[in-house]
Amino acid sequence: MVKITQEMEDVMNGVKIFYLATASKDGVPNVAPMGMVYLQEDKETIWFIDNYMNKTLANVRENPVASVAVWTPEGKGAFQFKGTVTIENEGDDYENAVSIAHFKSEKYPAKNLLKMKITEIYTSSPGPEAGNRLF
Repeated sequence: MVKITQEMEDVMNGVKIFYLATASKDGVPNVAPMGMVYLQEDKETIWFIDNYMNKTLANVRENPVASVAVWTPEGKGAFQFKGTVTIENEGDDYENAVSIAHFKSEKYPAKNLLKMKITEIYTSSPGPEAGNRLF
């Protein structure tokens, strides 16, 4: 599997909102801002906690591939991670996600945990290398 580097992790830690792109089985795209996004210790899995997902969740059920963009306005880095997504609503990882959401606020329902296993990484930084596959 593809693992995120320390530089990429630093960029992820420097942002609050990530943009998750999905598509229906017919190819209709959807991009949604995500706030509860967590890189896991294995450096190849990203968690997205579903509090209010509708189209994103429907798309992942139909077509389990997604892409997430991360960038810093200060120009410290920009990356796109692509991968396959699974949905969990029971088990230890899901219960951990619920705890994370409820720690932030009890108002967050944490309906599902989406787990993206990274399969490709691209640079999105402006310049001649933009769009190049890194891994």
